[in-house]
Amino acid sequence: MKNFESIDVDPEHRALLDDMLSLRGQIVAGSANRLSALSAPDSEGRFPPSARNLAKYLALRCQDLRPLQLRLARRGLSSLGRVEAHVLASIDELIRVLAGLCGQPLPELDPVPAPGFDAGNELLAMNTRTLFGPPQPSRTARIMVTMPSEAASNESLVRALLESGMDCARINCAHDDPSVWQRMIENIRRAQETVGRECRVVMDLAGHKLRTGSIADEPALTRLRPRGTAGDRQPALVALLAASETDPAPVTDVAQWLLTVDDGVIGTFTEGDRLIFNDLRGRARHLVIERPLDGRGWLAHCGKKTVIGPETAMYLMRWQDGVWTRVTEQSVYLGGHRTRPVKIRLHLGEHLRLTGPEWLGQPARWDAEGRIVEPARIGITTPSVLERLEVGQAVWIDDGKLGGVIEASGPESALLRVTHAPPDGFRLRPDKGINFPGAALQLGPLSRKDLEDLDFVARHADLVGFSFVETGSDMCALMDELAHRGAGNMGIIAKIETERALRHLPEIMLSAIGKHPLAIMIARGDLAVEIGGERLAEIQEEILWLAEAGHVPVVWATQVLETLAKTGMVSRPELSDAAMSVRAECVMLNKGPFIVTALRVLDGILHRMQDHQQKKMPQLRALHLAADKSDSARAAQPGREATAA
Repeated sequence: MKNFESIDVDPEHRALLDDMLSLRGQIVAGSANRLSALSAPDSEGRFPPSARNLAKYLALRCQDLRPLQLRLARRGLSSLGRVEAHVLASIDELIRVLAGLCGQPLPELDPVPAPGFDAGNELLAMNTRTLFGPPQPSRTARIMVTMPSEAASNESLVRALLESGMDCARINCAHDDPSVWQRMIENIRRAQETVGRECRVVMDLAGHKLRTGSIADEPALTRLRPRGTAGDRQPALVALLAASETDPAPVTDVAQWLLTVDDGVIGTFTEGDRLIFNDLRGRARHLVIERPLDGRGWLAHCGKKTVIGPETAMYLMRWQDGVWTRVTEQSVYLGGHRTRPVKIRLHLGEHLRLTGPEWLGQPARWDAEGRIVEPARIGITTPSVLERLEVGQAVWIDDGKLGGVIEASGPESALLRVTHAPPDGFRLRPDKGINFPGAALQLGPLSRKDLEDLDFVARHADLVGFSFVETGSDMCALMDELAHRGAGNMGIIAKIETERALRHLPEIMLSAIGKHPLAIMIARGDLAVEIGGERLAEIQEEILWLAEAGHVPVVWATQVLETLAKTGMVSRPELSDAAMSVRAECVMLNKGPFIVTALRVLDGILHRMQDHQQKKMPQLRALHLAADKSDSARAAQPGREATAA
């Protein structure tokens, strides 16, 4: 038998050992540069273990490792595909194995502080528990649920959510107000005591959410339309109430429309009277006064399509002595006509002017020959961004439903040309999000509202969601504000929702690791608009990897089981998406009428999928489909059914 020294050494093993030693040196040097540039040591000059590991992972992943991976895999060795949480420990172990295969002692390696294999995984688990509380007995991934406004008044809903598996309750500071938030939190705390489980409260700052401004209203008018077909037409029923009446609810059950009449005039009505007029289209019409409505007004009807407005002059007529006689010389005018925003519809190639919010949105104006005199316009809620826009800047509106590019820009307005729109055009509406991918808008990390809301958040929440964070300096600004409010150890969820945030993700993470409990939210809605939906799957994988390298928990957010939560109907693609979310430490559900059902479905999916997948690593539990169900197998084990462990 050959002794150890006489074993033939595979030349590829020697080459791989040399390459791994070289790679290790590059990682150690590169990580030192990363740390000095993006992070700050403690008072003793040390960096947190998670920051050191993240810096090493960044140094590892700045090069293409695929050729090396293939060579390692051919020899049955680790291909470096799952080193995120323990980079140097995995590489050193591979070097040790290669040294043994080459029949030589382990080379001297510079001692570099780094978490080991188990320590890296334990750090991630510990950080997850610190932020999101203990896991459920049946699953490790936590579930975060966005609270609807109803949660402030419906304690049974909050309790049902907690009983169905909610681990974290999310309150969006973009909606409601502190009084509503206070009642939500009180209901959450009472539900905790009743159910006997922890529930962390997450409060999302609204951030600088850019939105479309108000749209001008059409002239106030009312369109009365009879119901039914020509052979069975029912007249349009109108409730006519005194202008001083303040409670119209009791009459809405008997009438389709509700209008008001001057108190002095309505007192002269009697059954069978008619209001005669020419409507806004110049057509002769009349309203028949049918019967009184509990002494509060009158029920009237109109048998033909009619368009009337506040300037429509009517004459009160009464049948007397065989003729229709005018009751009063004074014209009667009806009030209570509703207004609605004008329609602004944009098509491919058309233009839209962005202005300050003081300008109400208007559709394009055309001349008699069909040429545009003035393009459509819409205000934006933060007009200071206008002076930051440059020609060529992409613009996306309403979650990417309308896309354009800036063709001209100035301090007070910008002109964009529509480059993406549905075939039948896009209807622009107020209060819809606007994204400027990659633009440095210089809005500051926290809005005035954010700073006001932080006072409440610091006193009542367990975690704060940082919307539209984009740089490490943004993170430092939030940490300073939290410290100023006595919340220096509050957990932070950095919401990654812009292209700039992606570019600065390592900086964002390293600025907070070791200073605050930190999680990363993949805000897939805004992020998809910023980078393009086709890139989202790739980018969310990279975020998952970087976060694991920093032992930072991830929140998988936006549109998880959204169809089920909103309609009660399940969507197969959304079920697959929910199954993939098990690789994150927390999954977020948005509100909807069927949120409890969606929560229970997600709880079951995460429970089953965790036996198959842990981060990037497939879990090789026994498969149901692999069980031997042949007749011979059953005969060999009578009375036993082959099942998966």
